[in-house]
Formats: sequence, C-alpha cells, structure tokens
Amino acid sequence: MDRLVGIDYGRKRVGVAVSDPLGIFASALETVHSAKIIEYLKKYTENENVVLFVVGYPVNMNGAPSEAAKDIDIFLKHLKKAFPDIPVHLEDERFTSVLAHRAMIDGGMKKSDRMKKESVDKISAAIILQSYMDRKKN
Repeated sequence: MDRLVGIDYGRKRVGVAVSDPLGIFASALETVHSAKIIEYLKKYTENENVVLFVVGYPVNMNGAPSEAAKDIDIFLKHLKKAFPDIPVHLEDERFTSVLAHRAMIDGGMKKSDRMKKESVDKISAAIILQSYMDRKKN
C-alpha cells in the first residue's frame, strides 16, 4: 500500500510521520538523529511503498523562508539525491511546535513526556503531513 512520509527536519533531530494506507490519517512514527535520517528512510522504503515525502519548510510571517530554511535546503538536496523517484512537497511548518504541544496536552500526555523534544518532533511531523493530506482532500 502507498504511504506518504512527513518530515520535520532539525539540525539535531528529525521527526518522522507516516500516513495510513488510505492516506487519511497521519501518525507520528519516529524521531531520528539528523545524521542518520537518509539511512533510516532507505530502510523504511525497503518495506513500504513511499509515494511522497512531505517536508516541513520554515517560513516567516511574511511568507519568506526563515533562517532555518538553509539547513532544510541542504537536507532536501540529499533527500532528492537518495530518492530521485519519490517526489517531495514542501509544507509550511509555522506553528507546528505550538500545535504539537497543544495536541500532547489535549491528549493527556504527562508533563515529563511533553518535555521530551523527541515527542514534539515526531508529532510536528504528523501535523505537517496531516495538514497536507487535509488540504489535498479539499
């Protein structure tokens, strides 16, 4: 079954999320060290048919790329080189960390678990992917 993969890239950690086979729901999957993300995705794509990467792209309130976009641009080059046959879509990631914290609180996650940045990263990836899928439905 086809899968979409959501990515919240950061200098230290990368949050990864995946769609269900029908492309309706995004689920947080994993948090991976940035240096190992391409290797992780290669292993994942060996077992799953990934048809699209949705990568969170940081933009300022005026719509211009933020300072962090430079790091993501470098990552995108590596991603496209490693997976030339899988398209990449950039998704505005403004406010995803705030939304991730809100989702953890609303979901009843303990404060100690909410403090773990790994949780925020993979939930942010799920929010990025879900917003893409919701917009494509409409």
